[in-house]
Amino acid sequence: MAIYTIADLHLSFLKEKPMDIFGDNWENHAEKIKKNWIKKVKPEDTVILPGDFSWAMYLEDTALDFAYLNELPGTKILLKGNHDYWWSTLHKMEEFLEQQNFKNICFLYNNAYLVEDKIIVGTRGWNILDTENDKKMIKRENARLELSIQDGLKNYGKEREIIAFMHYPPINKSEVARRDRNDFITTMEKYNIYRCYYGHLHGPSHKDAVEGKVGKIEFQLISADYLDFDLVKIN
Repeated sequence: MAIYTIADLHLSFLKEKPMDIFGDNWENHAEKIKKNWIKKVKPEDTVILPGDFSWAMYLEDTALDFAYLNELPGTKILLKGNHDYWWSTLHKMEEFLEQQNFKNICFLYNNAYLVEDKIIVGTRGWNILDTENDKKMIKRENARLELSIQDGLKNYGKEREIIAFMHYPPINKSEVARRDRNDFITTMEKYNIYRCYYGHLHGPSHKDAVEGKVGKIEFQLISADYLDFDLVKIN
């Protein structure tokens, strides 16, 4: 059994939402993802999807997008992205999936999962900027990250590796150059998290990604277009 990940599926089966503003490679991207997914993922595997799953504005409009996901093999764990406006309470989302008879799909939202002896944690994150509103949102998202970590430690113990997933980049190149430690990094270091995967960056923004080891944490960008719409195996 394996763990895979890919972010930013940006599905829009109900109403077409072209993504080619980020590059011609986005043409038929859902089919590319599906083809690569089926080649790799087995029913017993797990796929982590860190945000921007669907362009739908409302939960009831996601049915076709979730149907696409439901047909793919493996258990899927979804995290909220900045464009997931359909995201609701955990109860409402789980109830919707049950009503639609969608299986093996769950949500990472102030909670954690044990997958292949790894504790999977995460939160959406926020832009690493210096405005008062951004600082406020970063504080809130960091609190959610810590809730997720604490849920994992409470339910699965302290001896397992914790792997973090975020939608927004949890660190930028300016912070690396200044050797700064923002709230997200401080929290990951506090709980001995050594791997973090994130999405959000597309097209020309790929150049802004921080990848590789910073301190003790290994960072990797997993936006769909950055991965050429293929999944990354992480375990």
